[in-house]
Amino acid sequence: MLELRPYQREAVDSLYAYWQDKAGSPLLVLPTGAGKSLVLATVCKELIENYPDMRILIVTHVRELILSNFGELLNIWPFAPAGIYSAGVGRRDAHAQIIFGGVQTIASKTQAIGHIDLVMVDEAHLMPRKSETQYGKLLDGLRAINPDLKLVGLTATPYRLGEGSLHQGEGALFDDIAYDLPISDLIDGGYLVRPISKGMATTYDVSGVGKLGGDYKQNALQAAVDKDHLTTAVVDEVVAYGTAPGAERKAWLAFCSGVDHAFHMRDEIRSRGFSCETVTGETPAGERDRILGDFKAGRLRALTNNSVLTTGTNLPIIDLVAFCRPTQSAGLYVQMAGRGLRLYPGKENCLFLDFAGVVRRHGPIDAVTPPSARSGSGEAPVKLCPQDAGGCGSLIHASVRTCPDCGYEFPIDDSPKIQARAEDVPMLSKGEATWRPITRRRFALHEGKGGKPPSVKVTYSQGLTQFNEWLCFEHSGYAQSKAHRWWSQHGGRCPFPSTVLEALERQNELRETAEISVRPDGRYWSVVGHRVADNDNVPAGANDNYAEVLEDSIPY
Repeated sequence: MLELRPYQREAVDSLYAYWQDKAGSPLLVLPTGAGKSLVLATVCKELIENYPDMRILIVTHVRELILSNFGELLNIWPFAPAGIYSAGVGRRDAHAQIIFGGVQTIASKTQAIGHIDLVMVDEAHLMPRKSETQYGKLLDGLRAINPDLKLVGLTATPYRLGEGSLHQGEGALFDDIAYDLPISDLIDGGYLVRPISKGMATTYDVSGVGKLGGDYKQNALQAAVDKDHLTTAVVDEVVAYGTAPGAERKAWLAFCSGVDHAFHMRDEIRSRGFSCETVTGETPAGERDRILGDFKAGRLRALTNNSVLTTGTNLPIIDLVAFCRPTQSAGLYVQMAGRGLRLYPGKENCLFLDFAGVVRRHGPIDAVTPPSARSGSGEAPVKLCPQDAGGCGSLIHASVRTCPDCGYEFPIDDSPKIQARAEDVPMLSKGEATWRPITRRRFALHEGKGGKPPSVKVTYSQGLTQFNEWLCFEHSGYAQSKAHRWWSQHGGRCPFPSTVLEALERQNELRETAEISVRPDGRYWSVVGHRVADNDNVPAGANDNYAEVLEDSIPY
């Protein structure tokens, strides 16, 4: 029998503890790659061993997930009294003690299935609250037979777009979260690989795309994204990162904005000489199995898909994920990201290329805030002051028409277009610092807010990606000491500038910043160290002989 990891044992025991104290319907929240199938299997085995007359139904919506969950139970219990009820699998074992079912098949077959004591729903975030849905009909039918039916949900994302948390609000199908495992615990414990992200020169602008049900309208989204020049530019970057010397990626997965978009991405990748296939909801089961088998075995370099590999897919070989589908759904973002984090021999991390801007919209995957039930468009609370149009690259509130940092006036323009501005947002809210070579450094006056003195805003550029730091010469205490230390490290003469304007006037005294060390800090990066070029005439990043300084960054 497979030995449970400590957190898997905790998840199982937390369910039992919940039932001892409460009579409600709990959720078990386990990130993608945590091994939900083994948790489900263990609960089934232990409950049947302790309650031999109990009947259990494990229900989900994906054929592959039904087979995976069923197989996991047989791995730990080869003679389990289990069967499958799914048209997609071709089996209707209605009288098995443990049934693994597809909701599409069994929603109207509750009389055939009969008395069930426990329903466990895998991927519970796909359950709408409306009673007329397939899940609603299934639960209503089973409760008509057994009013004491127990319900448990398992998911990596305990919320739905437009409805909020699964266990809160009117019509919620669940009552509590019995166990919630942060994804950062799995990464820190070595159970998942660490995500890394890179700033993209190509990003999609979907400001003119309408919304339906809280997310972008499918046809309009594809029309905005699926353009030849965008696809070419995106694949240019995917290939560049996927074949980088010394950092080559074995298996690339692209989440696309429609069926046509997925095939166009496939064709463009193939034109570069790389093997690539596409999976959509219309792909026949046999062909889909063949494609996924080839990809999992390393016989395919790339795979594109539309809306079918976000859940229920175990492809641990993936080490590059291209986000090519903008979405308002935080849950969909986290599910897509989870595809790349599973362990695989020789795989140290997974590279995420965010062409769709989903990392900046929803934040690091370990710090996504569950949306509350709401109506309206769900627009992002921040926007970018566009550097390519004369702005400064600052992130400001979405409602602001004039940038407070540089005075840039935002035009009213709803037309979809390519945006030549790098997106570089950390995939984890906390993590280790990394060094970035700097190609340009700029200084600007930053007016203080709430009566605070002004400061010098230092903007470091790594190609199209920007990082900001503030030097507070007119402040006191630590903030001023930090500014003085920065000035000395960069070769500035004493006495130190006493005002921001003096610092700006004397900037020609300073050596170039060759590299900076940046560390994830929530949705943004904190600059925590510098390497300074030792020669005034050497461009930043071009000299290997640096004065290196590391420091702890304290927000001011």
